Amino acid sequence: MPKDNNAAVCSRRLSDEEIARNFSDMHPPLGRAEALVEADRCYFCFDAPCTTACPTGIDIPGFIQKIRSDNIAGSAHTILRENIMGGMCARVCPTEVLCEEACVRHTHEDKPVNIGLLQRYATDPVIDKNITLFERGPESGKRVAIVGGGPAGLSCAHRLAMFGHTSVVFNRDEKPGGLNEYGIAAYKTVNDFAQREVEYILAIGGIEVRNNVSLGEDFKLSDLQGEFDAVFVGFGLGSVNDLGLANEDVEGVLNAVDYIAELRQAKDKGNLPVGERIVVIGGGMTAIDIAVQTKGLGAEHVDIVYRRGPEHMGASRYEQEFAQTSGVKIRHWARPSKLLTGERIAGVEFERTTLDKDGKVTGTGEYYSLNADMVFKAIGQSVSEETLGAVTGTLDMQSGKIVTDDHRKTSLPGVWAGGDCVYDSDDLTVTAVQDGKIAAIAIDKYLREESNNG
Repeated sequence: MPKDNNAAVCSRRLSDEEIARNFSDMHPPLGRAEALVEADRCYFCFDAPCTTACPTGIDIPGFIQKIRSDNIAGSAHTILRENIMGGMCARVCPTEVLCEEACVRHTHEDKPVNIGLLQRYATDPVIDKNITLFERGPESGKRVAIVGGGPAGLSCAHRLAMFGHTSVVFNRDEKPGGLNEYGIAAYKTVNDFAQREVEYILAIGGIEVRNNVSLGEDFKLSDLQGEFDAVFVGFGLGSVNDLGLANEDVEGVLNAVDYIAELRQAKDKGNLPVGERIVVIGGGMTAIDIAVQTKGLGAEHVDIVYRRGPEHMGASRYEQEFAQTSGVKIRHWARPSKLLTGERIAGVEFERTTLDKDGKVTGTGEYYSLNADMVFKAIGQSVSEETLGAVTGTLDMQSGKIVTDDHRKTSLPGVWAGGDCVYDSDDLTVTAVQDGKIAAIAIDKYLREESNNG
C-alpha cells in the first residue's frame, strides 16, 4: 500500500505569475481585423445547418453578416434574442460538436468557421457597456416564482420580463448564475464575466433575486403555488454521485464540483491546497475541468480514469485533447475497486473493464493501482435528497428528475421546469437557456389565457 504523505498536499506550488498564466483566458477574444477575416469565411447558407444545430436556434449567418458590416449591436441582438446567455455560451458551449461541427466548411481540407469566437466578439461589447437591447413589456400584474438562479431560471425570468410579467428568483447560492458562476473552469470565464452577464440580464427590470434560500429547506413548492400565478422549477443538481466504495469519507477524497466552486470564488487561487498526485474518476466536462485546473495549480501528476473508451466520454474530443496537452493523462477502460487509505487517501485500486455482449461495462479481473494524495469524484450529479423530498409525490418523476412535455410543462397545473433537473437533459448551459425560454413563452400564454378567462 502507498504511504501517507500529508506534506504532499499544500498550497503555493507555483508562483503568482505561473498561476495567472495557467488561468488566463482559454480562448483570447478576436480583434476587429481577426473577426472580419473569420466572418468573411462564412458562406451564409440559406438553409444554414449551423442554425439547425444550435439548441437555441440562433440565426448564425445573420449575426455573422452583421459583424461584416460592423453592426455589432445588431449582431448581438440577433444572438441574445434567442439566447440571453450568448456571451457565456460563446465561452463554454461545445461548439465543436454543435454549430461548428455542422458548418459546411468543416471538411478534411478545411476547418469550420469559428462561430464561438465570433459570437463572443459580438456579445462582449454589449455586456461590457451594458447596452440596452431589450425593454421590459407593459406591466401585466402577474407574478411568477422561479426556483433556481442558474441559466434556466434567469433565461425564463428575462423572457417573462419582456412579456411584462414580474419574477421572483429563489436562489440557493450567495450569488445568482448557477453553474456559470460556480461550476465552470476558471480559465473559461475570466474577469468575473458570469456576474457581469447576470447583471446585464437583471437590468431589464421586473426580476427580484432572493439568495441563500432553498427548496425543501426554506420553502415548499406548494407555498409558491399559493402565492404566485405560475412557477418555474430550474434548481439544477445539488448532489455529487458517490463511488460506492469503503472509506469514501477519508481525508483527501473530494467532490470535484465543490473544489471547482471554491476555486472559482477564490480571490487568490494559489491559496488552495493541491496534491502532487491527483486522480480524477469520471469522463465528463467536470472531470476535465478539475484535472486541468489542479494541473494549473501545480500538481505534478494528474490522471483521469474512465470506465469506458474515449468515444464514450461525456467530454468532447476537443476537451479531451485540451486536457492531454495541458499535461493530464487520461486512462480508459478501468473502474475504481478500492480506496487505498491510511490516515488519509493514499491511492486507488482499479479493475480493468471491457464491454460484455450486451454492451454493458464488466470487470476483467485484472487490477492496477495509482498513488494519489487527492482523489476527485466526477461521476455525475443528481437532485439532492432535500430538494427531491420537496417535489416527490407532487410531480411526475423519472430517474430522480422531473418529467415535462415539449413546452416544459410538468404534471402540476401552473408549474413548468427546465435545465439539469429535468429528465433527459444533456446538462449543457445552452440547453438550460432554451428550456427557460420555451417555458417562459408557454407561461406567458397560460397567464394571458387565465386573464381572459377570469
